[in-house]
Amino acid sequence: MKALIAMSGGVDSSVAALLMQQKGYETVGVTMKLYDNEDIGMCNVHTCCSLKDIEDARAVATTLGMPYYVMNFQDGFNEKIIEPFSRTYLHGATPNPCIDCNRYMKFGALLQRAKELGCEKAVTGHYARIEQDPETGKYLLKKAIDPKKDQSYVLYFLSQEQLAFLDFPLGGLEKTAARDLAEEHNLINARKHDSQDICFVPDGNYSRVIDEYLEAHADEAAASFNIPDCHVGPGDFVDLQGNVLGQHKGFYHYTIGQRKGLGISAKEPLYVVKIEPKENRVVLGSNDDLFKKEVSAVQVHWINEPEEGTKEIRCAAKIRYQAKEVMGTAEILEKAEDGYLVIMHFDEAVRAATKGQSLVFYDGDICLGGGIISE
Repeated sequence: MKALIAMSGGVDSSVAALLMQQKGYETVGVTMKLYDNEDIGMCNVHTCCSLKDIEDARAVATTLGMPYYVMNFQDGFNEKIIEPFSRTYLHGATPNPCIDCNRYMKFGALLQRAKELGCEKAVTGHYARIEQDPETGKYLLKKAIDPKKDQSYVLYFLSQEQLAFLDFPLGGLEKTAARDLAEEHNLINARKHDSQDICFVPDGNYSRVIDEYLEAHADEAAASFNIPDCHVGPGDFVDLQGNVLGQHKGFYHYTIGQRKGLGISAKEPLYVVKIEPKENRVVLGSNDDLFKKEVSAVQVHWINEPEEGTKEIRCAAKIRYQAKEVMGTAEILEKAEDGYLVIMHFDEAVRAATKGQSLVFYDGDICLGGGIISE
């Protein structure tokens, strides 16, 4: 049995390769070349596509005695990841590009490449578990054993076909155990720090990416982003009644729930509660104004389709990766070509649900699916 290992140069994917070898698989290591630094307007930066990461992945492959390749996946990365990232902000929403990268690159293009190479499995270092329901035969996506490292949230889009082809060897391990395994087997990256930033925004300054994209596409910006009369320069901070409180530097520099960096003096703390790109306004309010009990999501994908006629599902959901789960009722309204429209009626109000982020549903440790927050 042959397994393709997606290797980032980090310890998790390296241990995933080790564990697959211990299962008896013939392993092949692959690092995805997603972009050049010039593509993101930066040079000589340390990102997950850096030369150092490639060197680390190659060193691990040598230690484990397996072939290793760097494969070029740059063609789709700008179209599928960077452009939608900019477009989402210009619609007044906040994207999660790591989910898109997983969806279209790691579990799209890379899975296809694995099949072309005759592999029976594609493997990543994600902390999640795949199990097959003995009664239905359907595959389940489950949380990792280590709750601090669980990444099921960013994998909610996986299909039955993909789950059957994938393996997440780290799902049953604590992170500390993974590092210990790497050290025991003399892997060079056993104590390497985890990457925290968006790979193409290594300096954390996401607005720079949008500024540069707008500059490069100034003439067609409004048309390409489908935002009529969109003004991307300075505009008004307003309160919920529409009173002007000050000037912002461009609405896409802000996100829901933001308090710092507003430059507004007030008796009580102010937070971003709404972004209005067509009016070029950023609406500020109190912390209480951020709490909502209903959150709508579009493009909702269920890992296991609900029974026909199902209108409600009692479950928990989380509105961002680091958020806690809150119980409620998912109301299924309609199904479109790109997924279901769902309103989550939370039992308790959730804070700062943000358009563009993902709403992900859970039944205990089983990830049911998820979609994109629309309202």
